[in-house]
Amino acid sequence: MMQQTVPIAREGLRERKKRLTRKAIFDVAARLFSERGFENVTVAEIADAANISVKTLFTYVRAKEELVFSDDPNILDALVAAVRNRAPGQPPLDAVAGALLAALDDDSDPTGLEGFQRMIGQSPAIRSRLRALWDETEDALTAVLAEPGDGLRERADHRLTAAQLMVLVRTVTSEEVRADVADVADAAQAGSGGTAAERRALRDWIRQAAGRLARGLQAAGR
Repeated sequence: MMQQTVPIAREGLRERKKRLTRKAIFDVAARLFSERGFENVTVAEIADAANISVKTLFTYVRAKEELVFSDDPNILDALVAAVRNRAPGQPPLDAVAGALLAALDDDSDPTGLEGFQRMIGQSPAIRSRLRALWDETEDALTAVLAEPGDGLRERADHRLTAAQLMVLVRTVTSEEVRADVADVADAAQAGSGGTAAERRALRDWIRQAAGRLARGLQAAGR
């Protein structure tokens, strides 16, 4: 019996144009937010950079805050992938710290870790959405750490490990760390660019924080 071939629905011109316009809007917003911070970018500036009107922009989103989080993979997705694909015997904390450092060093991604810090700003709506994403990431990490046949106790242990990993992630984006990194960078800017100094300061902070967490996990027998 011959199998019937299911025809693949082709994307129409209208749908393609809408998809590309949406992508352009979110790409522009991500770049501007990561460069200048959420609070310092207006909707009009985003619309102008995307070559559309403000009215058109609001047919794709209901509020400026929605522009911060697109459907594309982000740094949180990269952390989950790093734990999933870590080498045999590599501690999950090392995988997460390595992914954070890799995101910081990725010059090809303007919305990497450094940009992500600036992007989220202090908007209550964004911080609320970010907390929801943290919870979703903790769930994903728990699932990645799980083994077939795990019981309730094992799953609870994986949840604890995932929560500890998220401590590092959440703190990286905290107001305190952003302020500390800025202060260190200001003190070290003589003879170097501000962005480079901030990147070095954030890289040092991630390494030190990961080391402190690792010592705590070792002391707890994990």
